Amino acid sequence: MPLRALSDPDHLPALDRRYALDHPALGLGAGDPPPRILLLYGSLRERSFSRLCVEEAARLLQFFGCETRIFDPSTLPLPDQVTGDDHLAVHELRELSMWSEGHVWCSPERHGQITGIMKLQVDHLPLSMGGMRPTQGRTLAVMQVSAGSQSFNSVNTLRVLGRWMRMVTIPNQSSVAKAFAEFDESDRMKPSAYYDRIVDVMEELVRFTVLLRPHTTQLVDRYSERKEADVPIDSATDLSSIATSPTYRKGE
Repeated sequence: MPLRALSDPDHLPALDRRYALDHPALGLGAGDPPPRILLLYGSLRERSFSRLCVEEAARLLQFFGCETRIFDPSTLPLPDQVTGDDHLAVHELRELSMWSEGHVWCSPERHGQITGIMKLQVDHLPLSMGGMRPTQGRTLAVMQVSAGSQSFNSVNTLRVLGRWMRMVTIPNQSSVAKAFAEFDESDRMKPSAYYDRIVDVMEELVRFTVLLRPHTTQLVDRYSERKEADVPIDSATDLSSIATSPTYRKGE
């Protein structure tokens, strides 16, 4: 199974718990079952800073009460390399996306853009698959790491991809400059404004995921798809038709 194991999931040395909310989405909706978040990173380096940022994000999400899965892209084939995409890693990635309610994407910036590994994972996620939607209606948080000064090229591209995949991309984002200087010898992120921003982003992701979870079916219900599938609206059960009917309005 192409999943990354998360070491020390309860150890958060850079988090000042005096200011941390255990349940940032409290009051916004049902927190049970725990929000399910899939995390993707964009580098195969042994010491990948995008992976390390994703692992920090996953620990925070678990602290906030979420269930997380980190996908390992090291065995993914190129798009169309395998006939019918019949490959274990492709199947696993799609199943994980179907399982999820939200995503976290973190890419390095290479030559001013996201990496091929990051795009490869998105390219293996179809908009629809056997009547199911692996990404549509799910929330998305975007992050990037840079070797030099702070930039936003990768997160901007990830936002474009998220919109194309019909995901609800949250307003906040994280961009970690000189990422090599932000981690200690144990590969844990040091306390910094960059770490604090990742906490902010994960808090916001949890809030949006919980807030939208009762409405995911309605969010992906589209006129064009109803028309293509020849599924006419039943005026007897359609709430919008009932609410605008003369009989209903007289009773207001």
